[in-house]
Amino acid sequence: MGKPSKGSETGSKSDKKFEKKLQFYTKVKDTLASLSVQKEIGKKKNRRRQKKLKAYDLSTLSEFLPEVNASQKSAQPAPDLKMNCKRRQELVLTEGERLNKVLDHPAFQADPIGSIFQHLQSEQPPVEEKPKKKTNTNGSKKRKNRKKGKAESMDF
Repeated sequence: MGKPSKGSETGSKSDKKFEKKLQFYTKVKDTLASLSVQKEIGKKKNRRRQKKLKAYDLSTLSEFLPEVNASQKSAQPAPDLKMNCKRRQELVLTEGERLNKVLDHPAFQADPIGSIFQHLQSEQPPVEEKPKKKTNTNGSKKRKNRKKGKAESMDF
């Protein structure tokens, strides 16, 4: 009715370890099987979605859409792609090459801070100035009259 004593154990320690291993391996096989089934389901969904996208013919819309110039295409940023290891490595390589070009540039070598400032000035769009708010002669902002609908004077 409780724990069996050590002398009455049916299997040896190595048999119990072997049984545990078998149980673990069966669990792993089951999870792999379920994951592969889920992958297959996911692949089937993607195929259906791709077929639906290919079914639509959008060539007739090009007649009605305005023409896009090459300058407008370059002004639009590239779509953000999901970062993975391969893209990260490519990005590191391209940015490393760009950094080497900047470091080797004679204007940067002569005046690093000045060249960076000049680059930022040329790259940033012009700032649109907002019209200034009207101020009174003493410099304070003009207050709006908040007595809408009230009597002007309340003399008794």
